[in-house]
Amino acid sequence: MVTSPAAPASRDAADLGRTVDAFHRGRFHVVQPEKRGHRSGMDAMLLAALVTGDGPMRVADLGAGAGAAGLAVAARLPLAEVLLVERSPVMAAFARETVAHPANALFAPRLAVVEADVTLTGRARVAAGLADDAFDHVIMNPPFNDGADRRTPDALKAEAHAMTDGLMASWIRTGAAMLKPGGQLSLIARPESIAEIIDACGRRLGGIEITALHPRTGENAVRILVTAIKQSRARLTIRAPLIMHVEDGHRFADDVDDFNNGRAAYARKGRPAG
Repeated sequence: MVTSPAAPASRDAADLGRTVDAFHRGRFHVVQPEKRGHRSGMDAMLLAALVTGDGPMRVADLGAGAGAAGLAVAARLPLAEVLLVERSPVMAAFARETVAHPANALFAPRLAVVEADVTLTGRARVAAGLADDAFDHVIMNPPFNDGADRRTPDALKAEAHAMTDGLMASWIRTGAAMLKPGGQLSLIARPESIAEIIDACGRRLGGIEITALHPRTGENAVRILVTAIKQSRARLTIRAPLIMHVEDGHRFADDVDDFNNGRAAYARKGRPAG
């Protein structure tokens, strides 16, 4: 895969300032906006942990932001080629800076950035660079706040976080179209999205596996991890929950820490992609 040219950040991106943040204990770095906009963290790392496989694979990261989840996949899987898809010109500029950063030189030849709207359909989507039946894995962290929730005054962050009617279905439809038959869709979302996600998968995606993420034992889930396989007819599985923190402290449980730092993948119980 050819890396997209490292274009200078737009004036808007330059006005936001930037930080260079290490992930996977320094294995790769992400250039992120400092003053406003979405900043990636643990959600992106857990999303990346859903991608498994040993051989060559093509992975698309939809709504990639500055590229954290896609970089995490490329850092852990040396044969993965990753397409970072981002609609916002500002965040796409940060993604290009991330790919071009010297600390990521080992992965850069396997990374590319496409500035495109995930909600495009049909020929318009393909023309934007989001080809049908082309990827082994599609990962996504769709906007998760209900459109009726109190909106942040940060317009860039609001764009990344606010879910409008039908948006989840549009993202899943695009992900399913881009997957090869048998390919795996993976996403992280809030628990209240579960019904909408299952409905959007419809007949396109089956073998759905859902894992609830709980901060601590006895506390309600704050996220769900979802995987599904294109054209599978397997039944839905609710997996054992993941407990993020040990007892009453802030230390991550060992398995969650491994996922967060790229030492392990969170493999499906059913048939994997590929």
